Amino acid sequence: MLGTAPGSGYLAASFSLGPMAYWLLKSDPDTYGFADLERDRRTTWDGVRNPQALIYLRQMARGDQVLVYHSGSDKAVIGHATVAKGAFPDPRQGDPKLVVVDLAVGPRLAAPVSLAAIKADPAFADLGLVRHSRLSVMPVTPAQWKRLEALGRG
Repeated sequence: MLGTAPGSGYLAASFSLGPMAYWLLKSDPDTYGFADLERDRRTTWDGVRNPQALIYLRQMARGDQVLVYHSGSDKAVIGHATVAKGAFPDPRQGDPKLVVVDLAVGPRLAAPVSLAAIKADPAFADLGLVRHSRLSVMPVTPAQWKRLEALGRG
């Protein structure tokens, strides 16, 4: 699906090679990082408040693939996850507009992919991480996904 989110100027999109879509989720490792997800094996991804990020979160479905990016001092893509349960109302909030997804841990990348490497690679010129750096949930095209995976192999 590809269209403009009403009034936002952002694209509402999910990119896929088939039945699943590809996403990048940002997290502050001091709050909840990839190591926490590895320990917990599964978690509810919550705390998203940005309207555009919520649009993307609502599009996430079971089986979609996720890359977890550490913000803060790390500034790098760290590992994989899978959407274990698609978007549902945040059970800890009274606002039905706020949604969460459940994630299951996947493998850690052999080599973290730094923001500097991403910004230096023309393949990522349209990646939300480069264009809208404050956004915490964003789609990744199949070509960008493959390139990030290649860089993450080291």
